Amino acid sequence: MILLSDVEKVGLRGEVVNVANGYARNFLLPRRLAERASAPKVAELRRRDEQRARHQARSFDEGQEIAEALGKTVLRFEMKAGPTGALFGSVTPTDVADEIWRVRKIRVDRRKIGLEEPLKRIGRYEVPIEVFTDVSVEVKTLVVPEGGELPPEEPPADRVESVEPADDAPAAEPPAET
Repeated sequence: MILLSDVEKVGLRGEVVNVANGYARNFLLPRRLAERASAPKVAELRRRDEQRARHQARSFDEGQEIAEALGKTVLRFEMKAGPTGALFGSVTPTDVADEIWRVRKIRVDRRKIGLEEPLKRIGRYEVPIEVFTDVSVEVKTLVVPEGGELPPEEPPADRVESVEPADDAPAAEPPAET
């Protein structure tokens, strides 16, 4: 089967995988998560992979240029979310790679995106991406609720102003005992 989307515990989009006939017939095919692999389709998939390889970084210098461009990029995903900030769905490495292509027209292999697990909450993230051997960059990623905005960033602890009274302010007198 050729996966048309990421399927948990099976594989990522574009991979050719072996699964049981019943699983393919009853789950993958009806949900349009995969299609049957045939020799022409597998050849087409390999041809696409070769084209992607041409778009990827070819040298260390080119990798550094791509890393600089990605370092200036802010990815934004508007997702449906519940009141507690939990997403109805998730942001996967494939989603990140597709968004980078849409925003910057830079091909990034989804396997080089360092998300241990998909993003499942709204928030600000730094997504590590290995652009080339020994060249990596963290891409700022915002996951926001659909039609909404993220709350403002909390200032770092060293920048928070103290609310303690100044020394020259009059001290409050203790209440008189009766």
